[in-house]
Amino acid sequence: MIDDSSNQTMVAYFIIQGISDVPELQLPIFLLVLLIYLVTLGGNMTILLLVCLDHRLHSPMYFFLANLSIVDMSSSTISLHKVLLIFISGNRAVSFNGCILHIYFFASITGHELFILSVMSYDRYVAVCNPLRYHSVMTRGLCILLASCCWMLGFLLIIPPVVIVSGFTCYISNHIDHFFCDIGSIARLTCSDTSILEILTLTEGLIVSTLLPFFLTFIPYVFIISAIIKIPTRTGRRKAFYTFSSHLTVVVILYVILTCQYILPVTVNATDKKFFALFNTAAVPMLNPLIYSLKNKDVKSALRRWFMKSRI
Repeated sequence: MIDDSSNQTMVAYFIIQGISDVPELQLPIFLLVLLIYLVTLGGNMTILLLVCLDHRLHSPMYFFLANLSIVDMSSSTISLHKVLLIFISGNRAVSFNGCILHIYFFASITGHELFILSVMSYDRYVAVCNPLRYHSVMTRGLCILLASCCWMLGFLLIIPPVVIVSGFTCYISNHIDHFFCDIGSIARLTCSDTSILEILTLTEGLIVSTLLPFFLTFIPYVFIISAIIKIPTRTGRRKAFYTFSSHLTVVVILYVILTCQYILPVTVNATDKKFFALFNTAAVPMLNPLIYSLKNKDVKSALRRWFMKSRI
């Protein structure tokens, strides 16, 4: 419903376009998204349970990995639930307040993911460059403090942009050409002044929430790679490489997709934007536990022990 008063168009709800409006594609899209979502939940829940139940995984690295699993499950649930509900109920509407809450939680989770990956990079830096001091540096208290700061930054930094978006009162349409609510979609629909939002997007969104964790994530790898090069034996270099290869793979995939989704939006059409968004919100959370499971000996050993106990 759109109400006109005082030359302003008030929006009571938004209509989510979805991934595609072609009727023949609705069932295949639903089945694909449902499969990806179930695999994401299963994989990340398995990682989370292994870290909680296996005492051999009670280390800083797997503590942060458990946080990442929570983030992946939350991100997929927030971004994909409307795709599934549209097919089941046929209802594409989402209330204005519901859309604002959707924006807040999705952006918060995304911000937290970037910061937790930065902390995991620091953890790998200490493990490779200062292995003898690893447990004295990465104490339980420091790990809890770092994880808490990541959650706080994720949930606090997005508050100013969300407050601005919630104050928009004029819209040219209430149809969102996306499969979930995000700030960019709302900004393209509003006829209110978006100058302050654009400044916040540049300063806080790009510099603080994206570039800062980017540099905090990749700078430790400069020192890590330098330390590995100095290792005299090939076996030692391979062992050191395995300590961070899973994390580096996850980080590279995520930042490549974020670059395609947000940094280069003017070069792609709406369908391509949805594809990159879908890959970021569905495929990446699904791939993360698979990468850590396939490339991590500790996780594979924990899985074998878990299966043995289940059989017994």
